[in-house]
Amino acid sequence: MFPKPPIAVVLRGSLFAASLIGMLQGCSTERYKAQADEEVYTIIEAKWKDNLGPKANYKIQDVNESTNNEKLEESQPISGTISLAQAVAIATAQSRDYQTQKEQLYLTTLNLTSVRHDFARRWFGTIDADYLKDSEDESLSYDAKLGFNQLLADGAQVTTSIAIDWLRFLTGDPDTSLGTVLSASITQPLLRASNRKIVQENLTQAERYVLYQLRRFSRYRKKFIVSIVADYYSVLKQKNGIINSENNYKRVEESKNRLEMMAEAGRKAAFEVDDAEQRLLASRDGLVKAKQSYQQALDEFKIRLALPTDANIVLDYNELEALEQLGITQPDYTLEAAVETALQQRLDLANVDDELDDAARKVEVAADSLGMNLNLVASAAVSSQEKTKFERLQFHNGTYALGLEADLPLDRKSERNSYRRSLITLQQNQRAYKNYVDEVKLDVRQAYRQLAEAAQRYIIQKNSLELANKRVESISLLVEAGRTSARELLEAQADLLSAENDLTSALVSHVNAKLNFFRDIGVLQVRPDGMWYY
Repeated sequence: MFPKPPIAVVLRGSLFAASLIGMLQGCSTERYKAQADEEVYTIIEAKWKDNLGPKANYKIQDVNESTNNEKLEESQPISGTISLAQAVAIATAQSRDYQTQKEQLYLTTLNLTSVRHDFARRWFGTIDADYLKDSEDESLSYDAKLGFNQLLADGAQVTTSIAIDWLRFLTGDPDTSLGTVLSASITQPLLRASNRKIVQENLTQAERYVLYQLRRFSRYRKKFIVSIVADYYSVLKQKNGIINSENNYKRVEESKNRLEMMAEAGRKAAFEVDDAEQRLLASRDGLVKAKQSYQQALDEFKIRLALPTDANIVLDYNELEALEQLGITQPDYTLEAAVETALQQRLDLANVDDELDDAARKVEVAADSLGMNLNLVASAAVSSQEKTKFERLQFHNGTYALGLEADLPLDRKSERNSYRRSLITLQQNQRAYKNYVDEVKLDVRQAYRQLAEAAQRYIIQKNSLELANKRVESISLLVEAGRTSARELLEAQADLLSAENDLTSALVSHVNAKLNFFRDIGVLQVRPDGMWYY
């Protein structure tokens, strides 16, 4: 035990310790956050391959916007007309579900940084200060230790440290009385857990998890954009329903007025006017329902864009009119070519395929754990000379040790079960892969059939609308000539309204079917502004 230090020595030690603590706290929380973001996004950008589409819209919201994140001039517009492109941009920037997907990608990559750190040199430093007083004496001690641990790729564990006796520094001559102890140890597996592939399995899996999540995120973006486009056109279809209902109401009203005039002239019976009046009321009721459906659909779409439901916005009806003028176009794919493309391009199928490789590796890892542990252990401890300069270590008087540690495989029940479980898991993954291939083929075949059906339906409904218009015109002339009843005209007008709505529905269905088809064969890509190409 050293003699009791004077108060000045205690203060000097306390100030020194306080300065060290203050220096270690110099890294602000913002700096730590920035370091994490930089490391995570460096990994993401390095692993982002061309088949994932453009690198964009993957940074979480609390990261500063950059060229890789589409920035909106108005994050929450409260009024105005929103085009399809603007709606998609708002959705990718603000959708709550989209933000959750970006955060999941970030967290998966953040976990990889921790696993990588397991193989890095991990520094540690400790400072201990103790004051002890009893009825007979009091004592003060200071100790500090600095060193690192590292796991090597071949399974070797390396630990080195240097311990400094600060008490002698604080109570004596700093140049002559600073004591140190240098120690090092290494544990090298020779049998179990000595294969680099086995040792790095956790790192390999973590690296692959990031790739899987990138693929999931890319596929999610495609599905998300398709759903936003579908919802956008669905709202416009409801708007079109209002226009069609208004036109129908005007037609029925004109027919009723003509019938009233004809009834006054004795050319039509009163009950036909009553029938027309009833049809007019039904048309007005249909118009009210169409407006209500449109407002409901618009409010629901605002929520999808993460906009307040009281935002005074409307969707651009010109988008639907442009679609009507363009008509329909069919992709240049045979069914066989579409299936083959999907098997090569589908990112979710690539994940299932790679997970099969993961299961095979897990079998090797589990088999390795059945073996015997045999480790080569080496250690060394060297102290500095008494009352001399601290850097003068007495290597010739050091303590050195070399030995073997063995753990015989006498009880491997848990490892045996893990190995058998891994074999069954591998078989399950093999079946899952084959099943998923069949499901992908089914998806493509269904999408192909739905696209063909939508195209045929559009043609049918277009012809139906032409016939409905002709029928209304011809029956109107017959009613004027007194050659048919007013009910025939009213029914023809009702059929015309249905034909108008059905044609718009067929057009929107075809657009959705085409986007679904390109999504399901894996060629749909999302641009940085949220729009798409294929």
